Amino acid sequence: MSARLILQLAALLGALTVAIGAFGAHGLRAMLEASGRFDTFETAVRYQFYHTLALLAVGVLAVVRPELRGPLGTTAALWLGGILFFSGSLYLLCFTGITKLGAVAPIGGLLLIAGWVRLLLLVSKL
Repeated sequence: MSARLILQLAALLGALTVAIGAFGAHGLRAMLEASGRFDTFETAVRYQFYHTLALLAVGVLAVVRPELRGPLGTTAALWLGGILFFSGSLYLLCFTGITKLGAVAPIGGLLLIAGWVRLLLLVSKL
């Protein structure tokens, strides 16, 4: 994954995260609280934003250290998958009420962890 693509994804996810969070907090709060899912929604937004910021940092690092682009791209891909599986499954759970979707979140969590471990291994070699 190129540095440019990582930075573009971070920018897109940053905008989406703010929009999703604001929509949930203002437009959907009553529905989410009525279903008891507001905390779940906030967790999804929070993890998405943390990892969006991490993607931004990795994209900047890929620009500064072009020789690390390949491994940093792997880290970015793991985090992107983690965001999609973790936050995505929680969003779907909140809006559909299908509790079985909660079983997908741990896959996303493992991908997020794998991205951090990949980054640890990479920076340990610097």
